[in-house]
Amino acid sequence: MKEYDYLIVGAGLFGCVFAHEATKKGKKCLVIDKRPHLGGNVYCDNVNGINVHKYGAHIFHTNDEYIWNYVNQFAQFNNYINSPVSISKGKLYNLPFNMNTFYQLWGTKTPIEAKKVIDQQIKEYGVKNPKNLEEQALSLIGKDIYETLIKEYTEKQWGMKATELPAFIIKRLPIRLTFDNNYFNDKYQGIPIGGYNTIIDGLLQNVEVKTNVDFFENKTELESKAKKVVFTGKIDEYFDYEFNKLEYRSLRFENEILDCTNFQGNAVVNYNDKEVPFTRIIEHKHFEFGNQQQTVITREYPEKWTSEKEAFYPINNQANQKIYQHYKNKANKLSNTIFGGRLAEYRYYDMHQIIASALKKVNQELQNS
Repeated sequence: MKEYDYLIVGAGLFGCVFAHEATKKGKKCLVIDKRPHLGGNVYCDNVNGINVHKYGAHIFHTNDEYIWNYVNQFAQFNNYINSPVSISKGKLYNLPFNMNTFYQLWGTKTPIEAKKVIDQQIKEYGVKNPKNLEEQALSLIGKDIYETLIKEYTEKQWGMKATELPAFIIKRLPIRLTFDNNYFNDKYQGIPIGGYNTIIDGLLQNVEVKTNVDFFENKTELESKAKKVVFTGKIDEYFDYEFNKLEYRSLRFENEILDCTNFQGNAVVNYNDKEVPFTRIIEHKHFEFGNQQQTVITREYPEKWTSEKEAFYPINNQANQKIYQHYKNKANKLSNTIFGGRLAEYRYYDMHQIIASALKKVNQELQNS
């Protein structure tokens, strides 16, 4: 007899949702994570009463009413609206690209004026078949916005020249001919009051969990405890890099506690210039409209990924996708292991997409078990 129905490797959103739903159906689950905490990248540290997003800014947004209602089981959400600003050559610009941005760039006051400038620049600098990110951006939005607000930021983020990056990274660039600084178009948006830990705690309320457990140090023993494994880590690591290593971009975070009530007046401020080594500063108290006497800021530095660093963004170029397909084909042949989440599926997911994916997989699994 196996001790557990499911061993769930990774206590991020995918693993926690899977564990919650399986437990509701009477299945016995064990969730393990190599980190000292639960919640994966949505984990929050409480610093002087401020919920600090330990692994970068996480703003929940979705158009899916079912997913919105699902997360609202576990936490009450505030009405935070993500409205980042961007600094380029000493000047502030609103994001996403909207009438405020166009006024700041060109002094245009009407949608007709702004669209005329954009169309003219696309005509002048765009190409019909963009072969790289730079050509794609110029073809979508023109030279001024690209050079002011995209080029240097993107090159910092990916550690490569924009001319060396594939065009598909920028599939579209939203152009809003309205004075609307709301970054997301989604119907539902907010931050869980009390931080994301409240959602994770709710999901894992009746689930056995163990932190500081490295799956790969005792893989055979751990797998023997359960009928099935739900794996949310790096798929190439699971198969001992048989088809070579997949590539990622990593991030480094520098936190600072400041003895002031308000450092930058906004939760997220991007820094475009290549001379500035970080891409943005996050001031966490603004996510929850905090009035604490101190504030906590985080500078976010993109870094080249190595196996000793956290893997944040998959580099989904053709070479990596070819490698991933080999792993995916092998994973599909395993009847006792379920692969899910950002690292196991080698794709970027927003939070609502992770939850939807986990619900779909756990429902399929429970119907068949």
